[in-house]
Parts: sequence; C-alpha cells; structure tokens
Amino acid sequence: MSESNIKPLQWSPEQDIGYSVKRREDGGMNIIFSDVKTDTLEHWRTFATTHLLDSDRLTRNLYDLRQIDRLTEQAINYAVEVNNDPSVRNIRLAVVVANEKVHEGVTQIAALTIPGGVEMAVFEGIDEAEEWLNRPLTLLT
Repeated sequence: MSESNIKPLQWSPEQDIGYSVKRREDGGMNIIFSDVKTDTLEHWRTFATTHLLDSDRLTRNLYDLRQIDRLTEQAINYAVEVNNDPSVRNIRLAVVVANEKVHEGVTQIAALTIPGGVEMAVFEGIDEAEEWLNRPLTLLT
C-alpha cells in the first residue's frame, strides 16, 4: 500500500495509558495492550470508534494482549461495542493471547459480535496471527 493511500493514524501516546498503536505496512494497525484499566479502556474506545468513522477499505489489525492476565467485564463490553459498529465489516482482526483466561474473554467477545462484521481469530503466537492476517483481503466474508 502506498504512503498516500494510508489513513493517518491520529493516535499519540499519553502518559499512563496502557496501550500503544503503530501503523502496519499493509495500512492496518498493531495495538499492544499492557493493561486494561478503566482509563486505558476509555481512551482506546474513543480512539477505536473515532478511527472507524471514516473506515473505507479492507484493513488488517493485530491486537497483542500477551501482557494481559485477564479481560475485565468492562474490557469485554467495550470490545463487543466496538466490534458491533457497522464500520468493522472492513476489518480482519487477529488477537494474540498468552493464557487461557484471556483466550476465554476473547472467545466471549467473538460470541457476542454480530455475524457479518469484523472477521476475528485468536492466536497464541504472532507468527501464526500474521500468517492469517496476510491472507488476501478478498477472502473477507
């Protein structure tokens, strides 16, 4: 994807916010969480929903939750809300986890996500997540 076609990230780090965002070479985002505190979740929710407002192309995003011990009910609710935004129909989302508790939380999010929206899968390793993300976007359902 050429630089001129990449949507501006419109994210900058803030002190005490437990996640970071980097633009992927394919135009998507890599989002790495270090905590799921309320301030972090609220900041992410605002960023994610604002970012979806002008979503206009198929995108690959990777969420790295390997530093998280468990997903709170608030984290699950916010993720379900964002996953059910009509704009997520353009997103293939790989989630990387390091333990069963987080895997269960992500599975709960997937179960509560409206079919036909975000295409989401859970992985234990970055390499397998990247392999899945790199399938042709024409395979999005």
